[in-house]
Amino acid sequence: MTRTQRKARADAMDVSEMALETLVGYNLKRAYVVLQNDYRAVMGDHGLSPRVFSALTFVVEMPNLTQSDLARRLGIERSGLVAIVDELEARGYLNRVAVPQDRRIQALAPTESGVQAYEAALALINEHEDRMLHMLNAEEREQLVHLLKKIREIGE
Repeated sequence: MTRTQRKARADAMDVSEMALETLVGYNLKRAYVVLQNDYRAVMGDHGLSPRVFSALTFVVEMPNLTQSDLARRLGIERSGLVAIVDELEARGYLNRVAVPQDRRIQALAPTESGVQAYEAALALINEHEDRMLHMLNAEEREQLVHLLKKIREIGE
């Protein structure tokens, strides 16, 4: 096929006919970009990235989790967690506390302002997800989360 023929074919092809449209990874990435852009717009003043919000969620919902446990639950290297914990601590959202059984280990405890920030951010994120996923009924949304968790479990 000549270059001109390929260009004519590409111009005539509907995007929905492309092999990319059938690939799960491609569609996940495109959906993620849409959700992420709206997330950033919604969280503007709070400035909590998804990763930082996820860490804050664990700290609030599982107080006194160690940094190693938090890194494992987030699926990141412990070294990558340091900047996240530093940010949350600088914002006054958590304190590092020595574990009584082994004072070399630090646990992460939420502060009152950390709990308040978490609750405010969670409300915004729930509104964001409701708005972005309005086309799904409750059963479809539950199924979507279930399927995404199945994929996620492969790497855990």
